Amino acid sequence: MWDNRFEEILRQHLPFLPADQKLQEDITLMDFGLDSLGIVQLLGALEDTYGVRFRDDALTSETFQNPAVLWKTLGRISENAG
Repeated sequence: MWDNRFEEILRQHLPFLPADQKLQEDITLMDFGLDSLGIVQLLGALEDTYGVRFRDDALTSETFQNPAVLWKTLGRISENAG
């Protein structure tokens, strides 16, 4: 599963996710309010927090489909950066 920083950042970009609702790994992020501007802001926050850069091949709608895919992509990018 993901770390607390990831969940905190992701929740900030999901305005329709109630604060008391558990963040499930398979929720559709768009259903909880993540839009194109939110993706750009989320991307910047993740890059700053984890010290990585998302390459063009990771900037797909599939990457931002749900928390599990996004976390897996972030992990892969972090491994390649290190």
